[in-house]
Amino acid sequence: MPLALLALAVGAFGLGTTEFVMMGLLPDVASDLGISIPTAGHLVSAYALGVVIGAPLLAAVTARMSRRTVLIGLMGLFVAGNALSALAPGEHWLLAARFLSGLPHGAFFGVGAVVATGMVAPERKARSVSLMFLGLTLANIAGVPVATLMGQHLGWRATFLGVSAIGLAAIASLALLIPHDHAHAPAVGLRRELVALKSVPVWLALGTTVAGFGALFAAYSYITPMLTDSAGYADSSVTLLLALFGVGATAGNLLGGRLADHSLRGTLFGGLTSLVVVLALFPVLMSTPWSAAAAVVLLGTAAFVTGSPLQLMVMEKASAAPSLASSANQAAFNLANAGGAWIGGLALAAGLGATSPALTGAALAVLGLGVAAVAAVVDRRRVDVSPGRERVVATHLPEQAEAVRY
Repeated sequence: MPLALLALAVGAFGLGTTEFVMMGLLPDVASDLGISIPTAGHLVSAYALGVVIGAPLLAAVTARMSRRTVLIGLMGLFVAGNALSALAPGEHWLLAARFLSGLPHGAFFGVGAVVATGMVAPERKARSVSLMFLGLTLANIAGVPVATLMGQHLGWRATFLGVSAIGLAAIASLALLIPHDHAHAPAVGLRRELVALKSVPVWLALGTTVAGFGALFAAYSYITPMLTDSAGYADSSVTLLLALFGVGATAGNLLGGRLADHSLRGTLFGGLTSLVVVLALFPVLMSTPWSAAAAVVLLGTAAFVTGSPLQLMVMEKASAAPSLASSANQAAFNLANAGGAWIGGLALAAGLGATSPALTGAALAVLGLGVAAVAAVVDRRRVDVSPGRERVVATHLPEQAEAVRY
């Protein structure tokens, strides 16, 4: 695998750290700024909103630029957003800075996935995407816990300065390692990029992302009360258990990339099926401490097996606009984050029990399987009716064949 993938992974590590670290810093930020914790929670939403808006927008407006230049520019915007977060004098300034920090997130992963797949042989495309995503999953193991501890001991502003330093390291890595001969996007124009997104298979692939990862976040958003109320863990143990989720996510990401290079759709169906099973078993698994810890690992593994296949599938379905489609998939991922958390919260608010969000997640995963099945049927029918398609029909002699048009 090209060393340049390391540069993409460093950038992904910084993005993953700043995205998830705010959850652990909410009490500190709320206390320092004199606001309530629910109000401070808007800082999480501001970042997600930046991702959803910035992913397709930035990918579209930079479609004809050098992809190497785009990646460096996006990481520069990321550094600026986090530095401004550290210097924000009040709540509204911090909201704006968090929104700015989120803008480059989806576009970086989208353009980065195109660059990663362009540097490897076709049979290694999914693996190259999984290695870029490795930075994101490792952020949950090391980046977020370390950044949270830094914020608790040195102040939350120090955390964002530290993340800015990671961004600067990513810029240096991108400048040194991303080769120029793989950096340029074809001159397709904005209109053609947008037209490519009208394809039904593209939207079915995006719908699978929303449903599949919505299933993950319906459960993961409420994993802390599950671990404390159902499994009996102390609050102080939750951080370590969340690191176990990162371990599972890392394993699932690498496994999914390897398997998807052999069977893209088979890996997707297998990952979603595994996610249904794991989430459906959560009420049982959360009954004892040891099985709850295993459940956290299995959740990360099952969910992230589907990450690389979904990213690659969206890119293949919109081959005329891979950067825009790939970035749109990151926007879909963040819609899944918000939507899944909302649906899981409805189950809790209805008094269905601490593990009820996992069961709603299982239902969403079933929905994701349904959308993926519809996408498979649509693809098969599009192949069957493709005009001018030829197949080889054997004749009486083994060495002879004729092309028959249908």
